[in-house]
Amino acid sequence: MNIMSKIVLVGDGAVGSAFAYSVLQHGIVDELVLVDLRKTYTMGDAADLEDVTPMLYPARVYAGNYQDAADADIVVITAGIPRQVNESRLDLVNKNRQILASIVQPIVESGFSGCFVVSANPVDLLTALTQHLSGFPKQKVIGTGTALDSARLQVALSRALNISTRGIDAYVLGEHGDSSFGAFDEATINGQPLRSYPGVTPELLTTMMHQVQGKGGQIITNKGATYYGVATSLTKICQAILLDQAIALPVSAPLDGQYGLHGLYLGTPAIIARGGIRAVLEAQLSETEHQQMLASAATINSLLMAVE
Repeated sequence: MNIMSKIVLVGDGAVGSAFAYSVLQHGIVDELVLVDLRKTYTMGDAADLEDVTPMLYPARVYAGNYQDAADADIVVITAGIPRQVNESRLDLVNKNRQILASIVQPIVESGFSGCFVVSANPVDLLTALTQHLSGFPKQKVIGTGTALDSARLQVALSRALNISTRGIDAYVLGEHGDSSFGAFDEATINGQPLRSYPGVTPELLTTMMHQVQGKGGQIITNKGATYYGVATSLTKICQAILLDQAIALPVSAPLDGQYGLHGLYLGTPAIIARGGIRAVLEAQLSETEHQQMLASAATINSLLMAVE
């Protein structure tokens, strides 16, 4: 890379460490700083991670602090209390709001002027709070949103129809949580409308969304946490920013009139490039899907009013 790039990761837990490894595998960063309250652990993780760089791509990896964000391009926030079995993402709001406030202020005070990328849950709410707490322009604050949900939908469709995920263009929109929904009217498989693809029925699509919404909880029950998928989603967002890719990704983005909504972050396609969000896209939804988007917005708005 001709331009030196730097990412500060705040939260070196399961998601954070998986993200750090993914970033190094993709070779998109020259300097990676790990920040966590467990300083000794973070030093060990940085030492472990730097050992992969001679076999992959050169990069400096080290344990640091919030002041290291001063010249960073991106601050990734994965810090927070993880979701427990039988706990929804929205149950986490009061726990993780306090953690978020303790992170954002010192980062801003460091002189940081890059992009925030947030994956702590509930991600739509905490992304909005990061923007509010930082005072940054909305396009410079992004949440992972429904990127992971969309990947899970593509996996479910791939298995049900016995086809490669590469030919599936289908997004999950709305809240990253129980009110998410599939935008099936715009979805395609190998360029063909999803709804008319052989083997696709309304009942199948309903089953697919139930699988998507329940998969995170199932993984948590089986292994205690989910991290590979969301870590890869974070990498794709950071890659789009650092390489100025200008690609559409389903992220938690600020709505300003899209879907008739204002003043909140929700999962929707957005163009991600250098500087953050270049454009927020409005998917063409059916009336039923539009009502589902409004329901997601109502869920997030009720929480925003409670915490702000």
